[in-house]
Amino acid sequence: MLRLFPVLLFATLLPRLNLAQAAADTTRLRRDLVALTTTPEPRNYLHQASLNQAADYIKAELAAAGARPTEQPYEVNGRTYRNILGHFGPEDGPRLVLGAHYDVCGEQPGADDNGSGVAALLELARLLGRQKQLPCRVDVVAYTLEEPPFFRTKQMGSYVHAQALHAAGVPVRGMVALEMLGYYDDRKGSQSYPFGPLKLLFGTRGNYVTVAQKFGNGRFGRQFARRYKTAAALPVKRFKAPAWLPGIDFSDHLNYWQFDYPALLLTDTAFYRNKSYHEPTDTLARLDLRRLGLAVDAVLAAVLSL
Repeated sequence: MLRLFPVLLFATLLPRLNLAQAAADTTRLRRDLVALTTTPEPRNYLHQASLNQAADYIKAELAAAGARPTEQPYEVNGRTYRNILGHFGPEDGPRLVLGAHYDVCGEQPGADDNGSGVAALLELARLLGRQKQLPCRVDVVAYTLEEPPFFRTKQMGSYVHAQALHAAGVPVRGMVALEMLGYYDDRKGSQSYPFGPLKLLFGTRGNYVTVAQKFGNGRFGRQFARRYKTAAALPVKRFKAPAWLPGIDFSDHLNYWQFDYPALLLTDTAFYRNKSYHEPTDTLARLDLRRLGLAVDAVLAAVLSL
């Protein structure tokens, strides 16, 4: 009975949530991915016009979803790059940050990395915009310059955003990084790990979403991971490890850790599964939009139940 308690608790919450319109739409996910992956040049820091085209698309979609979109521009090497932000819910109080980077690494379309994360973010914005009431302020943020040569530098869009929140004394309940959520493989041996014995615990089929966080990530991480897994209609693996383990900090959430904000990573495990990582073959045709939609649905349910 004790094992069933989280499930029963979540079930009692469902009638309070406006979930009638909460299912992610794969048609919209596809439309977003097409828009992101068909810019004139790949949306990297060298092709600023294409990067700006992606940013303008994201901003327009956030506005259409009912968000109050804003920009966070900053300069790197004499060029201006932009984070795109929108928020839902009350103006005041602690906020939850949902983020995904929209730039790519090199000359490739970046459908999974990280078109899938941005498409998930936009679909979440549309679904959040339909809610009559939210439990807290939710900020959705599309970051620029996550990829090399800026990764692990203060030029990352997520560092700029996290630093600004900290400087302003903004209370942050938690942050969720949406990083590569569209690639799944049901075959044995399709999933690898940074530490070989982990396959004995998590299996070798790349058919799940991972909620990854570091030790000591606080109450928010535990709550979100538990509720996400309870709500999800696809397999979910909860993974907690030291911050030094390879892969545990490979996205924008790492910058929120630097300012002592609780943050976690939601991912299909990137290159530990998707062999087209940072390759020209990272295309829309390789993604599973049905399971991407299921991953989005579980995020929404977890957010609304917090």
